[in-house]
Amino acid sequence: MRNWYNSLCIDFMSSKAFRFKQFNVAQDKCAMKVNTDGVLLAAWAHVNTAKTILDIGTGTGVLAMMMKQKNIEATVDAIDIDEDAYQQAKENFAASEWHHQLQAYHCALQKFTISKKYDVIISNPPYFIDDLKTENHQKNIAKHNVALTYTELLIGIQQLLNENGNTFIAIPSFNYALLMHEAEKRGLFVNKKTDVSSIKGKTAYLTLVQLSWQKNLAHESTLAISESNNTFTNEYIALTKDFYLKF
Repeated sequence: MRNWYNSLCIDFMSSKAFRFKQFNVAQDKCAMKVNTDGVLLAAWAHVNTAKTILDIGTGTGVLAMMMKQKNIEATVDAIDIDEDAYQQAKENFAASEWHHQLQAYHCALQKFTISKKYDVIISNPPYFIDDLKTENHQKNIAKHNVALTYTELLIGIQQLLNENGNTFIAIPSFNYALLMHEAEKRGLFVNKKTDVSSIKGKTAYLTLVQLSWQKNLAHESTLAISESNNTFTNEYIALTKDFYLKF
C-alpha cells in the first residue's frame, strides 16, 4: 500500500503550488510552507456561525481560505508581518473564488488597528520559543517567536475578539501549560482541546485549542494522523477530506 503520509509531507515541502479541492496555494515566497498542523487547525475549527474572521500570521493564506471555504458568508481578514508572506497571501486570495471577501494586511499584530471585533480568530503561531535560530531572518520570523510571543498573541486576541467569539490556536503540546497560564491572565479559557499524535499510540506533539471568554468545562479529545503502518486514520481523513485531493 502506498505511504500517503510520506507523499503528503513531500508535497508540503515543495515550493510548488499546493492544490486543495476548492483552491490552490502558491508558496514559493514563504518561509513557512503549507503544513499538516495548519491544515488540521483550520479543519478542526468551528466557524459556521461567524460573520467576521481574523487569521493571525497568515503566511500563504491557507488558513484564511480554508475558513472561507467552511463559511462562505463570512468576511476573512489576514495579517502577516513578513512582506513576502503578505504578498503571497494577497496573490492567493486574488486567485481564489472568494477574493472579494478575503483581505490581507501587511502588519504586525501589535500594530494592527481596526474598528471591528471578530467572531473567530485563528492562528498557527511560531513554533519555537528559546530554540536556536538560523541565519535566515524570514525563517526565524515564521518558525520562532522573535516577532510574536504567546503573551503578545493573547493581548492581541484580547483586544480583537468579540464578547461571544472563539479563538483557535495550534501549539506544540509542551507549550500548552504556558498558553493556558497566559490566556487565563487575560480572561480567556480553554473550552476545547485536542491532542494530536503523528502515529496512533505515540505521545502527542501538537495541541489544538479553542479559547473563549466563557469559563466552561473543557472538552478534551485525541487524534492520531496515521496508523502504525503509516496509512492515515479514519478520523484524520474525516476531518480533512473536504480539503485534500487525496481523500
